[in-house]
Amino acid sequence: MNSEFLLLLILLPFTGSIIAALLPTNARNTEAWLSGGIMLIALSITIYLYPSIAEGEILRHEIAWLPEHDLNFTLRMDGFAWMFSMLVTGIGFLVVLYARYYMSPEDPVPRFFSFLLAFAGAMQGIVISGNLILLAIFWELTSIFSFLLIGYWHHNAAARDGARMSFIITGTGGLCLLAGLILIGYITGSYDLDQVLASGDTIRDHTLYIPVLLLILLGALTKSAQFPFHFWLPNAMAAPTPVSAYLHSATMVKAGVFLLTRLWPVLSGTNEWFLLLGFAGMSSLLLSAYFAIFQQDLKGLLAYSTISHLGLITTLLSFGSPLAAVAAIFHMLNHATFKASLFMAAGIIDHEAGTRDMRKLSGLFSYMPITATLAMVASAAMAGVPLLNGFLSKEMFFSETLGQHSDSVLDSILPYAATIAGAFSVTYSIRFIHTVFFGPKPTELPREPHEPPHWMRRPIEFLVLACLVIGIIPGMTIGPYLHTAVTSVLGDYTPLYSLAVWHGINIPLIMSTTALTGGALLYLILKNYLAHSEDGTPGVRQFKGQRFFERSLVVLSWRWARWMEETFGTQRLQPQIFLVVLISFIMGSWPFLATESTTHLALTTETADFTFAVLWGIGIACALGAAYQAKYHRLAALILMGGAGLVTCVTFVWFSAPDLAATQLLVEIVTTVLILLGLRWLPQRLEQIDNATTLIAHTRRIRDFTLAICCGGAMALLAYTIMTSDKLTETIADFFLKHAYPEGGGNNVVNVILVDFRGFDTFGEITVLGIVALTVYALLRRFRPAPDSMEIPEQQRIQNEFDECHPERQVGETIQDYLMVPTVLMQWIFPFIILLAIYFFLRGHDLPGGGFAAGIILAIGLLLQYLASGTRWIESHLRILPLHWIRLGLLLAALTGMGAWLFGFPFLTSYSTHLEIPLLGTIPIATALFFDLGVLLLVVGATALMLVALAHQSIRSHRIQASESAKTEEER
Repeated sequence: MNSEFLLLLILLPFTGSIIAALLPTNARNTEAWLSGGIMLIALSITIYLYPSIAEGEILRHEIAWLPEHDLNFTLRMDGFAWMFSMLVTGIGFLVVLYARYYMSPEDPVPRFFSFLLAFAGAMQGIVISGNLILLAIFWELTSIFSFLLIGYWHHNAAARDGARMSFIITGTGGLCLLAGLILIGYITGSYDLDQVLASGDTIRDHTLYIPVLLLILLGALTKSAQFPFHFWLPNAMAAPTPVSAYLHSATMVKAGVFLLTRLWPVLSGTNEWFLLLGFAGMSSLLLSAYFAIFQQDLKGLLAYSTISHLGLITTLLSFGSPLAAVAAIFHMLNHATFKASLFMAAGIIDHEAGTRDMRKLSGLFSYMPITATLAMVASAAMAGVPLLNGFLSKEMFFSETLGQHSDSVLDSILPYAATIAGAFSVTYSIRFIHTVFFGPKPTELPREPHEPPHWMRRPIEFLVLACLVIGIIPGMTIGPYLHTAVTSVLGDYTPLYSLAVWHGINIPLIMSTTALTGGALLYLILKNYLAHSEDGTPGVRQFKGQRFFERSLVVLSWRWARWMEETFGTQRLQPQIFLVVLISFIMGSWPFLATESTTHLALTTETADFTFAVLWGIGIACALGAAYQAKYHRLAALILMGGAGLVTCVTFVWFSAPDLAATQLLVEIVTTVLILLGLRWLPQRLEQIDNATTLIAHTRRIRDFTLAICCGGAMALLAYTIMTSDKLTETIADFFLKHAYPEGGGNNVVNVILVDFRGFDTFGEITVLGIVALTVYALLRRFRPAPDSMEIPEQQRIQNEFDECHPERQVGETIQDYLMVPTVLMQWIFPFIILLAIYFFLRGHDLPGGGFAAGIILAIGLLLQYLASGTRWIESHLRILPLHWIRLGLLLAALTGMGAWLFGFPFLTSYSTHLEIPLLGTIPIATALFFDLGVLLLVVGATALMLVALAHQSIRSHRIQASESAKTEEER
């Protein structure tokens, strides 16, 4: 039962994100209460699950998706995932509380909290994913939502650039990660995390271990901003401070080290792991600590310190030692507490003083003593001062650097590099405190600084208290929870370790003392230089990763992409389609031409029918005629296309497929009328007179005609030989005919395939149909008719003249002497068309019909009303709202599919039964009916949306002509 709560941890943030996006802009308190309540509920669920986790139980909740391919929606929580879930929800709640007072009422707060909740849900998904592919999906979702959060103030160029940089780097790393996870699934034969974690020796001994390691490291190092991908994180500081606090402490950048720890049992312990990860971690630890010293922006200093501390964690993980893994997990917890509090303190300084520039800040202790005290404690924890939590994990780090005994250069310099990095961290921590809170009072601040509201400071107070309590009595506070997390990662290899504050005078203590003293002395040496220096790091100002990134983009986008576009690209659609079809034909023919042993199906003419051949001869002639006339004689081409479509319809009837025949006929009607309406607005095309141009055009037509004959003939030949061959003893049709009624509950095999056996395909197709309709509508909204198509047709001119002579008539009313009988008939027939659509819909599961056919019938009814009564009259008397139809159709189809999850079945699994109803008898009922209803609604909405877009062209053209006439009269 507890495992079902895991699904809530995912659904709550995403559901809250959707609700938050729909709230009004001025609902600031409502947004905060909603977001805080969701975070608090998620935190409470996580706390509730701890007793089961503490007993060593691994909670799993699995929803079948594609079980035959080992792709299921699997959620898994062990001690390590529980620890990170506590960070995501706990710090997330504190960040929401802080953001309520930080965000300005002028900001679009609903958008902020919507993105923040979605970001938290994506991170929660990474933490508790039990399937590698699901983890990769959530991984990329964090990149998307962090892009939206970093670029939240999109009017700021720095925010846009930082968001773009972070998305490109982390997104590219995510693609590498996906490739690595797929390779792991190939090696182990499963994507299930439990099976992968039990296959460490298999993975390390495999020949693909090196490619897997490189791909996984690329994904993790880019996400955690480790060298050489460290430069994107400081550029993400343009995000609001609540985002920075959350991103740096518990979510985005922690995802990389989370993944490295999660896969530590299967990837660590090799020289390649140590060298690659150790080099990246140690470089990040040293270089970023050095960069942090010289930053003038408060958040820039904290950003580089984050990279440095994540480098410390990465270095620990590279050792392959169980004790080092314990220290890495412990420092993840400690870093989350003091880094979140420091970012919030920096945000308060910026919020109340109006600047983050350390050259302008000084003496703020007298204005905000409580905030200053809290920041001082958090900075001391970051520097590794005794009796604070950062000191404990840094001591463990120093101890582990001494325990490496190999012959590599990296091992020999580890203790010295660790001590130097520790001294640097002390230097930038002292600078943060001394520069901002001490010294003379500020004189050029944009605002008069003061203490923030009490509730804005409460999250910092709680986190700083945690730093103190854990630092003083670690065994009684964090000890049990840390042990639960450690054992879930290390299992039987969990070492003995101590969280005691005092271990006597030893080398790690000497290293800590040296780092504290050396860091303080280094700050005294650099103090005057830092007060007046420019924003940049001496010695490496010219070596910026951002500059390399931007130049790489220029090379890729300007040189290579431009060269490829000029060489292979074209703005004309015809050459592109020609290449696609040609390549498809070659690839399809290759197996038959290259393999002599291929068994070719023999073509037989024994079952050929002369009448059917003549019928298809007519269809082919229509298709060829349509292709020949398509460029200059569009109406003729449309008529011939309709003829080919009717031949296809008769073919379905010939082969006893009335369902397909009815659908084909209805689709022909709708598409023909819509295309006919669209032809009204296209410019006229005239034949070229120039002989050379005419020769080229004829040559191109012959080329395209030849390719079309080859492709069409090959497909027809293949289809015919398969259908007439006696070598096929069993076809896929036999399966569907056998199982349609027992498993799908319907006698109409075609409809059962669409809504049950291949329901997922149908869901994707209606989604694409909705996207196409929206695209057509968006394009036509910006479309302006060609000048030579603006002339009003004669019947519309008569209508306008009649309206001018009869001003007492209502707008859009049809005249009585023009098409009166067809107009009246089309208006009266509309209710009967609705009844016919309902009839086709209800009978579709057992007889020819279904949601798609019913939707097309209803769309034809709407089409007739537009043709009969005109756009203005229809839209003043009938509210169609096609966007609502599309939205409701997709939602109903999706909810029908997800309903199967409640009973433990895969997505879109249908259920059928028979009900005994008095007077009516036995009535078959299937859940697929609701899915089919979603198909109907979306088809009607998509068709109506395209119809509305075309109909509005008539209104727009009249308006344009009226304005031009008025302008002409004015000029006269």
